[in-house]
Amino acid sequence: MEWFDHVDLDNEYDKLRIRMNPPRVVIDNEACEDATLVKVDSLNIHGILLEVVQVLADFDLIISKAYISSLGGWFMDVFHVTDKNGNKLADEGLINNIQQALGTNACVLPLLRKSVGVEFVSEHTALEMTGTDRPGLLSEVFAVLTDWGCNVVRAEVWTHNTRVACILNVTDKTTGTAIHDQERLSTIKKLLSRVITRDNDIRSAKTVVSMGITHTERRLHQMMFADRDFERMNTGEMILCDNVRPLVTVHNCDEKGYSVVIVRCKDRAKLLFDIVCTLTDMQYVVYHASIGSQGLDAYQEFYIRHADGRALNSEAERQRVIQCLEAAIERRVSEGLRLELCKSNHVGLLCDATRVFRENGLSVTRAAIANRGEKGVDVFYVTDAARNLVDFKTVEAVRQEIGKTVLHVKENSMHMKSTPQENRNRFSFTDLFKPKSEHFPCNLRFIKLNF
Repeated sequence: MEWFDHVDLDNEYDKLRIRMNPPRVVIDNEACEDATLVKVDSLNIHGILLEVVQVLADFDLIISKAYISSLGGWFMDVFHVTDKNGNKLADEGLINNIQQALGTNACVLPLLRKSVGVEFVSEHTALEMTGTDRPGLLSEVFAVLTDWGCNVVRAEVWTHNTRVACILNVTDKTTGTAIHDQERLSTIKKLLSRVITRDNDIRSAKTVVSMGITHTERRLHQMMFADRDFERMNTGEMILCDNVRPLVTVHNCDEKGYSVVIVRCKDRAKLLFDIVCTLTDMQYVVYHASIGSQGLDAYQEFYIRHADGRALNSEAERQRVIQCLEAAIERRVSEGLRLELCKSNHVGLLCDATRVFRENGLSVTRAAIANRGEKGVDVFYVTDAARNLVDFKTVEAVRQEIGKTVLHVKENSMHMKSTPQENRNRFSFTDLFKPKSEHFPCNLRFIKLNF
């Protein structure tokens, strides 16, 4: 069997090939009645699939179907996408932006510096923290930052399986720019490390200060993966029931030398992005994939090999892939009541609001904070300290203290996952290994698959 040799990015000739052969992109609004087709052909470089999926996710596109295949030194992707409302893409400006983002070297330049999914900025100072989650933790973090004159301009907080990971972009409250004083940064790091470190923490908490940040969601996956949040802990924290958790299976296709990963779960935005992130972090290469959905359920099938060209060769490795993919899917699912904090931006706003949450027994399971101009649009998902739904009286008390015109209740977003249904019309690459008498799906005739 001839294994695919990845492009050596340390070789100047290969770098020249990449620059001379940027991804070729076709955006087609005519071929499908209910979706826009985005077709991407490019050199097959480790990480290029993640870069493409990340671009589509950053434009808030919903991927309803996708067919991914690599042939020799090239890979070819076809994505069926819609906007968040389920409509085909009609905005020419948006289409042009997608075309430009995918069809130029912007999509492969991160791969040249071996930093898949990474972006560098100098406007803010980035703070990264991982550790054991607990009620009131976010309140203490924001209190430290407020005391040291930091303005949080953006933050993302994820919790999963008793662990927490957060990335905060901060500026100096006086200058509005990144903080460069190393002594001040060292003190802030030390104080935050004390906040997030617990005496009984079986894993090491981490606090990192950086002037350059990664793509936030990409980095959060890396942080939680490195923190081993996929390891189930025997704690009192509420976890998903077996009939609610994603179903991930892995088996080998010995005939072709692939490992086949099949994911069945509730469909949602950025699901493909989350899965590809984890496979990339685990140093697996997706050679072929079929992505589909039916109703509320998603079915995703990946043909993978390790970066060294081998299939998974042990039960322990298969179980680790299953655990890591389950964790990647579960991290983004938001537990609890969604609260939106809308108020003119000022330093200390987050400190005050999260203090009120803590004093009323609310625990933040996820947060997304983005201050734009003079306004702050902050989203929190909250439960009680035991990870149960909060009662109405508590919510009203919190709103009364913060301000009912400032804090809005949007939705209850506890896990609700239907049992995946079988889609008899779903395409699977496994069908390609069946006898020739079986029919090949007609809607895939535009892809030539030579394994």
